[in-house]
Amino acid sequence: MKKILFAGITLLFSLSAAAVTEPHTAAALEHANAAVAEGKAGKAENLVKHAFPALEHAMSAALVVKGIAKTHLDGATSELEAAVEHGKLGHAEVATQHAEAAVAHLTASTEK
Repeated sequence: MKKILFAGITLLFSLSAAAVTEPHTAAALEHANAAVAEGKAGKAENLVKHAFPALEHAMSAALVVKGIAKTHLDGATSELEAAVEHGKLGHAEVATQHAEAAVAHLTASTEK
């Protein structure tokens, strides 16, 4: 009986973690794609306006996942930090490259 109860609780926790992660990952991906679009337009300041919320959402999602998804969310976080740094310096091209790498990591984190 205890094993069944433990298995049920574990399943519920796993499902709740996925339910929390998915909206944050989707929001991070949406903002990261917007950052890429702004960067390709040469607008470093606007890139930062989207990369920063993407970073916040990616960090929130990374808090509750494990395994490969966490690795990709951590990678996205690093890339978004670099995108924000370069965007603040006006380096739209380099910031865009980092934002594109973040999009790739965020996309990979959602694959099953």
